[in-house]
Amino acid sequence: MSPQQYVQEKAASSGSSFYYAFLFLPPKKRAAITAFYAFCREVDDVVDEIEDPSVAAAKLAWWQQEVQRSFDGQDQHPVMKALMPLTQEFHIQSSHLLSVIEGCHMDLKQTRYLTYADLQRYCHLVAGVVGEVAAHIFGQTHQDITRYAHLLGQAFQLTNIIRDVGEDALRGRIYIPIDELQQFNVKAHEILQRIDSPRFQALMRFQAQRAHGLYDSALALLPEQDRRSQKSGLMMASIYRTLLKEIESSGFPILKQRVALTPLRKLWLAWKMQALGRF
Repeated sequence: MSPQQYVQEKAASSGSSFYYAFLFLPPKKRAAITAFYAFCREVDDVVDEIEDPSVAAAKLAWWQQEVQRSFDGQDQHPVMKALMPLTQEFHIQSSHLLSVIEGCHMDLKQTRYLTYADLQRYCHLVAGVVGEVAAHIFGQTHQDITRYAHLLGQAFQLTNIIRDVGEDALRGRIYIPIDELQQFNVKAHEILQRIDSPRFQALMRFQAQRAHGLYDSALALLPEQDRRSQKSGLMMASIYRTLLKEIESSGFPILKQRVALTPLRKLWLAWKMQALGRF
C-alpha cells in the first residue's frame, strides 16, 4: 500500500464529516488535506484507543520525534511520507503538527477544565490549529481567514464535545467547564453516571448557544471574495451545524446515545454548499 493509499483509507474509514468536504477539492488540495487529516486521526487515535496512559504518552512522544525527523527529510510513517511533499506549497509547518500532538497530550493529563478559558486552550490546539492549516490548503488570500479558521475550528470542537458527552463520560472525561457545571447545578458524578435531568438539558442548551455564537462570529469574518476558495470549510460548517441543530431538536439525548447524520445527508449538505453556495 502506498502512502497515498494509506492516508486515503485512513480518512475514508473514519466516517468523519470532514471527508465529505474533501471530495469536491482539486486533486492536489485533496491530497494535502487528506494526508493532514490522516495525521490528526493517527495522533487522536493514540489517546482514544490505547488504554495505558504511559503507553499512549510514549506513542505521542514517538510522533513528536517523527514530525521533527520528517521536517529534516527522514520521514518513516506513511502519513508523513504522504504529507511532507505538500507541506511547503500549502504552508504546513512542524509547529502546526506539534500543536495537535500537544492537544492530544492534554487528554492524557487532564480530564476536567475549570473554566471555559481553560477549555479554549485545548480547543485551540486540537481544532483551531487544524482549521488554520485547512484554510491554507483550501486557498487563503486574506489575513482575516486565520481568525475565521480558528473560530470555526473551535465551533466544530464544541459541537464534538456536546455530541460526545456520554462517550467521554465512559472514559472518565468531562470537557464541560467545572464552573459551568456549578452554574447549572449539575454534578460531575451525574454526567459520569450519564444521568439526564432538566438541569443537564439547560447546561447543554447553554453550550449549544455558545457553539452557535462561534459559528456566527467565524462566518462574519470570512471575506466575501474568499467564500469560493473556502467552500470546503463552509461545507464542514454546514454539516457540523446541522448536526448541532439535530442534537438540539432531538432533546440532547447525548448521555445515552450518539446523534449522527447519515452519510447521504452529509453528502447532500456538502453538495448543496458546492453547487448552490448556501447552507
